[in-house]
Formats: sequence, C-alpha cells, structure tokens
Amino acid sequence: MSNTTDNSNDTRLSARAAEIADHESAQLVARTQGSKEWYERALRSLPLGVPSSFQAGDPYPIYIERGERIVVTDVDGNDYLDFHGGFGVGICGHAHPAIVEAVSRAVRSGTHFAAPTPVTVELAEELCRRFNLDQVRFANSGTEATMDAIRVARAATGRELVAKIEGSYHGHHDTVMFSVLPNADAVGGRELPPTTPMSLGIPASVAEHTVVVPFNDAQAFADLVAERGDELACLILEPVMMNVGIIEPEPGYLQALRDICDANGIVLIFDEVKAGATVAPGGAQERYGVRPHLACYAKALFGGTPGAAFGGESAVMDIIANGAAQMGTFNGNPMVAAAGLACLTEVLVPEAYDHLTVLGDRLARGCQDAIDATGIPAHTVSLAAKGCVSFRAERSRNYRDFLESKPQLFGAAYPWALNRGLFMTPGDEEQWTLSVQHTEADVDRYVEVFTDFCHALAQG
Repeated sequence: MSNTTDNSNDTRLSARAAEIADHESAQLVARTQGSKEWYERALRSLPLGVPSSFQAGDPYPIYIERGERIVVTDVDGNDYLDFHGGFGVGICGHAHPAIVEAVSRAVRSGTHFAAPTPVTVELAEELCRRFNLDQVRFANSGTEATMDAIRVARAATGRELVAKIEGSYHGHHDTVMFSVLPNADAVGGRELPPTTPMSLGIPASVAEHTVVVPFNDAQAFADLVAERGDELACLILEPVMMNVGIIEPEPGYLQALRDICDANGIVLIFDEVKAGATVAPGGAQERYGVRPHLACYAKALFGGTPGAAFGGESAVMDIIANGAAQMGTFNGNPMVAAAGLACLTEVLVPEAYDHLTVLGDRLARGCQDAIDATGIPAHTVSLAAKGCVSFRAERSRNYRDFLESKPQLFGAAYPWALNRGLFMTPGDEEQWTLSVQHTEADVDRYVEVFTDFCHALAQG
C-alpha cells in the first residue's frame, strides 16, 4: 500500500474518530450531570477538581460513589463494569470479603501505632518469599518506593547519576520526572528532549543527575556505561513498560542489563509498581526470569489500600542500617499490612492467576478479532490481569514506537465505552486491569462494546 493511501486512510479514520468523539462526549455529558455538578464544586477546593492530576478528565472526570465486586456506580446512579481497576490497584475487585474482613479487624484493633506490629513482619516475610527478596522496607505509594530505592542505590554505590528509560514513569519525585509520558502534553509535547522536566518546580540542576536510554536496547545502556559507568548509581526501569500501553522486554534484554550492572557495580532496579502481582504471582521477575538488585512494589499488592514496598539483595539493603535514611510515619501500618497479607495469601493464590490468564487472553483475543475484521490500526497485549488495546498496528518495542500510535482513536473509544457501561482509564497510555471477581460474561461484554466501536469507526 502506498504512503498516499496510508495517509488517506489515516485522515479518514481521524475524521471519523472526531465525529464519534463529539457525539459520544455530548451523550456522556447528558448522562453525567451529577459528576458535572461535583466537578464544578470541587474546582473551588481542588486544583483541576481532583485529588490527583491523573484523575482529571475531558470535559470532567466521572465521580464514583461506590463499588461492589466489579461494578462501580457514579454519582448519577450509572453502573459500569470496572476495567479501570484504580490504575492497576483493583486486582481483588471491590469489597472482596477477605479484604473487608482484614481491614475491619484492623480498624477494631487499631490502625496506627508508629511502632512495629506482628502483621507487618508477617507481610514482610510474605513479600520476601513471593518476590525473591532478601529484605524489604515499606512505603505508602509507588513514588515513595522508587524514591527510596534510588536513594539506597546511591548510598550503596557512592555515586549520584541515575539512568532511566525513555518515556517511563516512576512516580513524581524530581529525579525521575524526565522523559515521562504522563504530563508531557501539559508541558510541551510527547517528544520533548530528555533533559526537559515534566513539571514546573523541578530545579534545572536535577537534570545533571538523570540520563535516559531507550527500552529494549541493551547496547545503548552498554554505551552509556562505557562513557559514564563510574558515575552511575543505578538503572531504574519497568521490566515490562506499562505507561505506553504495554511493551514487553525482548528475549535476553533484561538479563543483559543485569550482567552489565553486575560488571560495573551499578544497582539494577525493577519498578514493579504495576507489574508486581498482576503479570504473574511473583511479578515480572517470575514471568521473565531475571532478578534485579532492588525491586519496587505498590498498587495491586495491598488490597486497595495505600501501601508500597521496595526490597532486594541484602548487600544493597544493608545500607539502610548503615546511614541511608528510609522512614515514614505510616510505613507498614497495621491496617495496610493486614489488607496486603490477606490480598497475597487469601486472594491472589495460584489458581487466581489461571482464572486471570483465561480472562485476559479471552479479552485480548476478542478485541484482536475485531481489529483484524475491520482493519483498525491497533494491537492487543495480554499479561494475566493486565492487558491493553494500543492504537498502533504493530507491537511497540520502545517509547518512540508508541509515539506512532493514534491517540485520537482512543479519544473516541473512551466516551464510547463509558456510554455503554465500561469504566476505563482516561488515557491512551494506560491498560485494563482484571480482577479475580471478573467473569467471562464481563469480558465478553467488553469485547462486544469494543467490536461495535471498531465497526462504527471503520464504516465512517
């Protein structure tokens, strides 16, 4: 097919997507007037009307009142099948009996002491067992976990330079807020130079301590090490990229990074805030068979409560007992620890992953069938509880590939899904999260809605 034909088809699809987006957005506004009222009220007390910028929506976010099993209900009384999953937190679904019981028990016996408790120790032991860690420390969010891991790596190596992957998000602390997709549009575009901070308020000098390399390119990292290896404290990366749809590591890539780091005294950090406990019982380490020096966890591991952790090899973690600060008033509090322990030992048992894999593959296969039947430029990925439709015909291998995707198609798909009772993440860089409480019927409804969208888009 010629470039002219390709461009003509892209123009036609973009025009049709704009028509669908306008029509569906108008319908969405008509059926969510309660959310509009809450948004207008929230603007007086909350910037953007939301507690976190990632929750903002166009023209406003959907305000959720309650959730049960896999259904969330907004303030207008509209029910949705939840495939958003709280950006990956909701692998247990809503109000899972085991989590309700664990949290209720903790509330009755005390939610906070700022002192160690037995349940915190039990959770630490389970994390070490499940994720192949020698030692672990707790935090309260993925941002805190990656921030602490980087500090520990710097302390352990006596070096200051941090390497990260182009386009990856590792939380909103200053060191890693370079070459990040989330918020890039707000500060100037998705193809900004790697030295451009993705937020106002970050000192220009911070860029001197952060360098960027592409994903799935071990040679690029080796070249960086050859040039600046004696300055590098660590390389932090998502072992499977999850803020650009989903991009898997190519065979041998992660092991090559580990080998390069070992040979040069560099700490390899896996950011498994999204992948941990969603892509396999033992996270990406188990799925791809490579152990980092440190790994970071949050989201799905804590039963919907605000918990996080990082840990790894004793040779690195020992620095915490020898001068590297790591603290937090709420770290490992008994309520979060109880929810996390119940999540990992009572809900996310081995057979849960059999169920999640069957559902995820069924969902991705159904969506791919619709893509193939209509010729929409998109592809699917399925990794147990996580999966996505990404609007690029070929699978991506790095951030530059993702930049070729077509966000305007997602802009039409998002209100289309909401209007048909599917609750979705509000960005084309995100994924679906399945829970243990989803069923084949829930997945089939998603496929039905997406198939209808593909046909509506293709017929324009």
